[in-house]
Amino acid sequence: MIGRIASVALLLYALGFALFAVTLPQPVTNRTVTDGVVVPTGAPGRIERGLAIVQRGEAKRMLVTGVDPDVRPGELAAAIDAPRRLFRCCVDLGKEAVDTRSNADETAQWVRRHRYRSVRLVTSNWHMARAAMELRNALGNSVTVVRDPVAGSPGFGLLFGEYNKYLVRGIVLRTGIDL
Repeated sequence: MIGRIASVALLLYALGFALFAVTLPQPVTNRTVTDGVVVPTGAPGRIERGLAIVQRGEAKRMLVTGVDPDVRPGELAAAIDAPRRLFRCCVDLGKEAVDTRSNADETAQWVRRHRYRSVRLVTSNWHMARAAMELRNALGNSVTVVRDPVAGSPGFGLLFGEYNKYLVRGIVLRTGIDL
């Protein structure tokens, strides 16, 4: 009996991973306007995508969360060849976050401070499920979160690790256990 239960659990786990890996979300292709856009630091293309959203007028401001405390806006603008004027008017650098969970907490504070009702989350496609889950937990249901992933080509190891983090955090959040 226990062997059957373990077999079913393992099969569900494997099917869940397969579904997670083959259904990575795609970038938003239609014009979607939100109050703000949030970009956790990490994989390439995230910040550039967020800046493009602001430049098109699809968001008022952008938060880059999880920035190293020593980085200055002008330095970041120069590093990614972005207009410094855009950073001066419309980009905030969050320097408190160190992981996905604290990215969500930092973002929630920023959203509340600006009294935003909607925010676009820009992160890697393989990271979107967990980042959105953490952000939804930090914001509650009063703020609309639009998922806008940057397409990537994650390897098996990265996907496997991310899937396990997603499962563990999902269980923790659903059971109320705060690790």
